[in-house]
Amino acid sequence: MARVVKRLGGSALAVYTAGGPQGMMLRNLLDEEEIVQEVISIAGITRESFSVRETASNQQYRFSVPGPTISASEWKASLRTIEDLNPLPDYLVLSGGLPPGVPDDFYGRIAKWAQENGIRVILDTHHEPFRHAVEAGVFWIKPNLRELRQLTGQRLETEEAQQEAIQRIIKRGGAQYIVLSLGAAGAVFADANGTQHLRAPTVKIRSKVGAGDSMVGGIVWALSQNYAPLAAAKLGVAAGAATVKTPGSELCQREDVLKLFDQIDDEESGEPQTH
Repeated sequence: MARVVKRLGGSALAVYTAGGPQGMMLRNLLDEEEIVQEVISIAGITRESFSVRETASNQQYRFSVPGPTISASEWKASLRTIEDLNPLPDYLVLSGGLPPGVPDDFYGRIAKWAQENGIRVILDTHHEPFRHAVEAGVFWIKPNLRELRQLTGQRLETEEAQQEAIQRIIKRGGAQYIVLSLGAAGAVFADANGTQHLRAPTVKIRSKVGAGDSMVGGIVWALSQNYAPLAAAKLGVAAGAATVKTPGSELCQREDVLKLFDQIDDEESGEPQTH
């Protein structure tokens, strides 16, 4: 996500845990892209995930190995690192699943702290950590359909059911804004005024790796540039589409994102506005 913000012309601080040779490799890779980092060292070895493209069928397979168990002292150090940020950020992205050893309410604790300090949290996670954070209340969430089903415990087989589900989350104070990611079908944007379906631009898919993170990166960059929420959601859809055009684990490029942004339409509103 931080890499996408940087490619779009913004700046981001990446806060993460790292250990072992893979952790050092991660630090070096982010250094090469000039990403500002706040690293919490851990005793375990940073997990390594990879994807494989089978050339005969053009199918892509992703493999995620189990990560290390994070000790209580390590996750508490992570929490302190975030709370000690100076200056405090305008936006804080909580992204990814929690590793073994970290309590399910970790993101929820951060969400409560962020509310107390006027920080807008953008959440992209799943399962119980997702539920705890939404119960605490955040600024923006970006679930896919599977994650929304996990959160609500409902099948949500129709577009109407999906829109009703995300509206209930907003009315209960779980989030002010929601982008329900639907892959090639685009996304559904929701706020207190209702929902709108955003049609994704048509692109040739080369790899889906990083598309979700790119969407979040596009959203937070657009918000930081004073785009209105609907326009920020469209920018996020454009960033995700620009990423699937690239091979392997490559991410989007700024010129592709802005070009695709102009192609995105929605069902009800006019041209995106900034404020």
